[in-house]
Amino acid sequence: MTPRQRTWARRSASLLILLVGAFLILQRLVPKEIETGLASGNGRIEAVEIDIAAKNAGRVQAVFVQEGERVSAGQVLAVMDTRLLDAQLHQAEAQLQQAISAVVTAHSQTAQRESDKAAAEALLAQRQVELKVARSHLARSMAIADKGFISPQVVDDERAQVDSAEAAVRAALAQVVAAESAIASARAQVAGAQSSAAAAEANIERIQADIADATLSSPRDGRVQFIVARPGEVIAAGGRVLNLVDLSDVYMTFFLPTAQVGKLALGSEVRLVLDAAPEYVIPARLSFIADVAQFTPKAVETAAEREKLMFRVRAQIPPELLRKYSQQVKTGLPGMAYVRLDAARPWPPELEVKLPE
Repeated sequence: MTPRQRTWARRSASLLILLVGAFLILQRLVPKEIETGLASGNGRIEAVEIDIAAKNAGRVQAVFVQEGERVSAGQVLAVMDTRLLDAQLHQAEAQLQQAISAVVTAHSQTAQRESDKAAAEALLAQRQVELKVARSHLARSMAIADKGFISPQVVDDERAQVDSAEAAVRAALAQVVAAESAIASARAQVAGAQSSAAAAEANIERIQADIADATLSSPRDGRVQFIVARPGEVIAAGGRVLNLVDLSDVYMTFFLPTAQVGKLALGSEVRLVLDAAPEYVIPARLSFIADVAQFTPKAVETAAEREKLMFRVRAQIPPELLRKYSQQVKTGLPGMAYVRLDAARPWPPELEVKLPE
């Protein structure tokens, strides 16, 4: 082979190597979604967490569950010490009895004042009659005195009796007014005593509500994840005693780029494969797509930069499946989530649903 032929052969071999390398690079650059029609992201199994906390500050009296224990809705999980509240309740009940007694006394006083008013009105009527009689006598005496049948002294005495009767009427009228004022005061005392009784009842209801809140119950079915406070510990208002996970609301959160998220819809099928059990494929549904990108470059200027935006996506595991495999559900397990970018395409065989027997 001549030198020229060898040079040509070397150049041809180099060109072939470059072509093969370029082909391999292009193969790697082709997005996987174009090949399989799938998008994927990694995440961890999560569940809705519920903090069981004390409404008021106090001492933990007892905790009735252990970490990892399954609990049902309404089950008593822990209780707080209520001795101080019990004492406050007894005090409030005593105050209520005092207020009730004050109401009864005020009603009695009102009835007494009303009786006094009735007596004053009767006395006023009597004094008015006496005044009328005295005026009649005076009129007759004055007529007879003009004719000289009686002395002027008699007329003066009867005029004095009229004046006395008028004064008696005014005194009786004043007693009626005083009785009315006493009735108004007594009725105000009744209203005040009733208000005190109502306040005492409200205080009792508040204390009873605090005592009821001292019993910490589970709001729903779940599993105890961890216990924060043990019996004898003092916690502040709102302090956590334990934490639950709701095993009926389990999901995996992962992230997908803009181009893939734009092809998905809520309710789309998802397949989950956990690292701890890669032999199983768990079905799920797309339940959430964030409306705001989670990872945003400082300056979005080009289409390439916009493709870097990542959106948070959530895959929800069906509740009926969770109930069936409740003993196997564990939060925190990492894994992969797969979604179809084209719902018309079938799932590949390796992502067909496969669950434990």
